[in-house]
Amino acid sequence: MNENDAVDRRTASRRGFLSMGAALGTAAIAGCGAPRSDASASATPASSEEEGSPEQVEPVEEWSGSDSTGVETDNPYTAPRTTVDLDETDGAITMSTRACRHRLLGDGARGGPWELPEVWAWETPDTDPSVPGPLLRVTEGTDLEITYDNTEHDRPHTFHVHGLSKGWMDDGVPTTTGRQVAPGEEYTYEISANQPGTHLYHCHYQTQNHLDMGMYGLLRVDPEGYEPADKEFFATVRDWDTRLSASTAGSDVSFSQRDRTSDAFTVNGRCAPYSFHPEEGSPMVVEEGDSVRVHFANAGYESHAMHTHNHGFAVIEKDGGVIPESARHREDVTSIAPAERKTIEFTADADPGVYAIHCHKVNHAMNGDTYPGGMIGGLVYESVTDTEQFASVMKMAGYED
Repeated sequence: MNENDAVDRRTASRRGFLSMGAALGTAAIAGCGAPRSDASASATPASSEEEGSPEQVEPVEEWSGSDSTGVETDNPYTAPRTTVDLDETDGAITMSTRACRHRLLGDGARGGPWELPEVWAWETPDTDPSVPGPLLRVTEGTDLEITYDNTEHDRPHTFHVHGLSKGWMDDGVPTTTGRQVAPGEEYTYEISANQPGTHLYHCHYQTQNHLDMGMYGLLRVDPEGYEPADKEFFATVRDWDTRLSASTAGSDVSFSQRDRTSDAFTVNGRCAPYSFHPEEGSPMVVEEGDSVRVHFANAGYESHAMHTHNHGFAVIEKDGGVIPESARHREDVTSIAPAERKTIEFTADADPGVYAIHCHKVNHAMNGDTYPGGMIGGLVYESVTDTEQFASVMKMAGYED
């Protein structure tokens, strides 16, 4: 391949990436329209050699995934998360659950394939099953009618959402209400979007397993008159013990929640470098000078110390509560506990490049014994998407335009 061929391939890859990134960014900012893939996270740092020489991505050893996930099933694969505008449906939506396979690393990604042979994915009549479930977005004050239709799965389930007030019987907790949705039945939860913010939803039946099998997602309530940032992203992080999925899918692997040990770490359901893939992952694409807002949520069991490279930020929301301006300060690491949500805001004013956003419990930024991997996302400046470094990151992610 000659130099012109290389330039042409990088240009084509950049066009494809930006086309996808533009669509994702517009959807995330608008928070409306038909169901669509949303953007949120990804990238990996490059390391330089001699001064004046081209920077090279740090070489890493190959890794072929965990034996505990090597179970064959006929389940369909999950799709990337989509966004549903509940303002357009007058607050009404029907949700259900489907058993699926879920790619942690795709076939073309470095270290792939690696997958969970069975997850329980949320879906709607208009969206494919996904982990996390669809991002539900609505304006404050809307009355929600969330119908859980349990005709696609063989276990009882519920719908429980954090942060919003609702009637006792609509809390979605069988332990305290005595109510769950049995296979073949449905139930409509009536909930008011009465608390602005980013809220976690999940199944609360046998929570220790159903949450851990992928039944989680985000419900975003925008306050009246909400002014979005130039770029807005949602990043749901979580840790997994892949033995639960394998055991549920029929493997004879031994698993107990009392013996749970996390061995996979994801951003929006993908491990790095697959998290950088513009179609299957969720890279953050920004332009110089953009105001950037990232809504973090932790749907896992462990706390994560999320760190931004070369961009200080302020935490502006926590669990639906707005942080007063007088209490905000510059940070570059924030801890997010299980079920906690934090919204950070910053300006894309660094030297344009590809910057990591990752958990600083560094063993969470690994796939097995291989680093980097796991819970790494990042920020991609549009102006560097024609560089060799960016092309190398895309190659590791398994993306070829």
